[in-house]
Amino acid sequence: QVQLVESGGGLVQAGASLRLSCAASGRTFSDYAMGWFRQAPGKEREFVAAITWSGGTTYYADSMKGRFTISRDNAKKTVYLQMNSLKLEDTAAYYCAAGIPRRTAVVGNPAEYVYWGQGTQVTVSA
Repeated sequence: QVQLVESGGGLVQAGASLRLSCAASGRTFSDYAMGWFRQAPGKEREFVAAITWSGGTTYYADSMKGRFTISRDNAKKTVYLQMNSLKLEDTAAYYCAAGIPRRTAVVGNPAEYVYWGQGTQVTVSA
């Protein structure tokens, strides 16, 4: 069992940066790959980034490459999402998730993740 709590969201202007954190509780955090997803009002949940259990491999949605960085600290049971050069279209609720995706091709599929946090809101203004 893993419980996840996101933090770090807020209201920022376009071009600014934010760092989201996701703190996990439970003994098996390091067993899981971790992902960040986001969901804007009226839209489906969208893959943002994922990282393997060791932190050795990361994956990003094309629109986030070069702007967002996912990382994890297994000793602190925390995963991070550094977001730079934020755009209006980045406005959404951001969720972290823990899972064991069966293969690389499905790391962006929410169905591959078992545990989810409650989300943190990121609002980017002009």
